[in-house]
Amino acid sequence: MERYATLPVENGVLGAIRQFLAGLLEKKLVDALLVPLELPTGENVVPTIVSRPEQVQRANPLAPVLPVNAARLVSRVTLVSSSPERLGVVLRSCELRALVELVKLKQASLDKLLLIGIDCFGTYSVNDYEKSVKESASSTEDFLNRAREGKEDPLLRKACQICEYPVPMGADLTIGLLGVDLAKGILLVAGTPEGEKVIEEMGLEEAKAGERQPAVEKLTAERARKREEVLKQVQEEVKGLDKMMATLATCINCHNCKTACPLCYCKECFFDSPVFEFEAEKYLGWAKRKGALRMPNDTLLFHLTRLNHMVVACVGCGLCTEACPNDVPVFDIFRLVGYEVQKVFDYVPGRSLDEELPLTTFREEELPNIGV
Repeated sequence: MERYATLPVENGVLGAIRQFLAGLLEKKLVDALLVPLELPTGENVVPTIVSRPEQVQRANPLAPVLPVNAARLVSRVTLVSSSPERLGVVLRSCELRALVELVKLKQASLDKLLLIGIDCFGTYSVNDYEKSVKESASSTEDFLNRAREGKEDPLLRKACQICEYPVPMGADLTIGLLGVDLAKGILLVAGTPEGEKVIEEMGLEEAKAGERQPAVEKLTAERARKREEVLKQVQEEVKGLDKMMATLATCINCHNCKTACPLCYCKECFFDSPVFEFEAEKYLGWAKRKGALRMPNDTLLFHLTRLNHMVVACVGCGLCTEACPNDVPVFDIFRLVGYEVQKVFDYVPGRSLDEELPLTTFREEELPNIGV
């Protein structure tokens, strides 16, 4: 059962969130926070672990930009050993869902973590966000106003335009922005006993959900419709081997997409191993046998192998495409295949820690029609 409270907004929405986060540190409800902090220039934000309340004054979890999926950072902090102190992590929905998948894969630990989710209206690319900051003295506020008014934002990344999970799943606390009159306050949603404890310790006033659920359903429906349109188009663009190869033609095997992906977790990737190091005569031999050899080689194999490896757990954050130097639409392909595969298994990545990964679990009654 969720519990609701109100964060007062005397100093504006961002000011209220900063005050709340600082309060967590001041009251020792957490010992540190992983939260996006504005750079001194103000042109971007970077996830940062802060331990002093005054440092939170540069925090901006509302900034519409996702330079890295922070699930990777939580994994880095907790992979070798779980956190010895209470660590609060502020995450968007795709980050929180990716973290849940990493926990299932034993690549992260939730011990002593306070999961703070935030309703997500979407994000820009890093470059587009930097431009928006330069063009407006209140870029984040302008973005929030457009989102709340339902205005179309051409700068939104495609991944965000079709993300049907704007509300965090499984968070201890959610900073609620949907269906809320932000001039009167921010809705704080406690989803666990840990979240309820924070509300009590902070002495926050109880509240009601109000119009939150209808607003969430409306935005989810809009994004689901957009998803169907986009994926239908993508399916036509990559249908068949020739179209798939043409789509991936400019891949240079840099593996940036793998590095950016929060679910590619192998310590040593097969494609970075000596298995793909060959003598010159091999390349020339293949070229003679085929008549031509595309270089760099094995780019299609790389993407198909990675697709098979992690698509069932893909949370659709889209950072694979953002990391590509040649704008290869990696996200489009992975989102299309991921959506279909996850539908087959009735699996939503990050929905619950109790749901086992389909490809690591055998159920005798599963997929009865295959092979018939």
